[in-house]
Amino acid sequence: MEMDLLHLWGTMGYFAKGIVITLAIMSVWSLTVMIQKWWHIRAAQAETRKFAPEFSQFLEEDNLSEAINLAQSYKKSHVARVLGNALDEVKPLIMDGSVTVADINSAERAVEREMLMTIVDQKRGLGVLATVGSTAPFVGLLGTTMGIVNAFTGMATSGSGGLSAISAGIAEALITTAFGLMVAIPAVWMYNYFSTKIDNLTAEMTYTSKEMIDYLIKGVSGEFGRSRFTREFTTGTGNNPISQ
Repeated sequence: MEMDLLHLWGTMGYFAKGIVITLAIMSVWSLTVMIQKWWHIRAAQAETRKFAPEFSQFLEEDNLSEAINLAQSYKKSHVARVLGNALDEVKPLIMDGSVTVADINSAERAVEREMLMTIVDQKRGLGVLATVGSTAPFVGLLGTTMGIVNAFTGMATSGSGGLSAISAGIAEALITTAFGLMVAIPAVWMYNYFSTKIDNLTAEMTYTSKEMIDYLIKGVSGEFGRSRFTREFTTGTGNNPISQ
């Protein structure tokens, strides 16, 4: 007896076919999320590699306007999004030389808010992969359970027994479990992969934001003039503000 997939599909009942169609939809959905998420993270990392050295150069030159414009031009970079918006918020205070400790704290809060929104954006879609990975085997098992029930019900109705009488029904039942595992395994793998990637992106954002806050604390003088912030943190032996 030929037991290829087309033959099994033809012999499946409506319930089993519904299970297979449901799993197919889950598979397409998870694959779409995987591709979109992979492309999004890849683009973010590529732009960040270009953005970071240019941004550092502008900061070393105390050119905040160009640094902010540069950050705003890199729309996909997670680091550019966090640093650019935070600098944009604190720039007017720095330019008029009136930066205080409270202003630096405000910049830190701006960084934290932007990081939170960026992380939420990066995690969008992971719930789909987690749901598919955890439920697809159970959906397949449901099809298997009902298939076995139908196989034994058919055997009881026909009054015949033996392996040959129920082999088609058992094969129909088990194929749904196999299909469920085929859908779930890639989803679980990619969920763990993307979770690790997002943890790395979060570490990059945290590190670079701390570097920027250090820059604001140490470098608010320079060409912008001596600010109230630097006057509050003068050295013990002189009147010069703390500088880089």
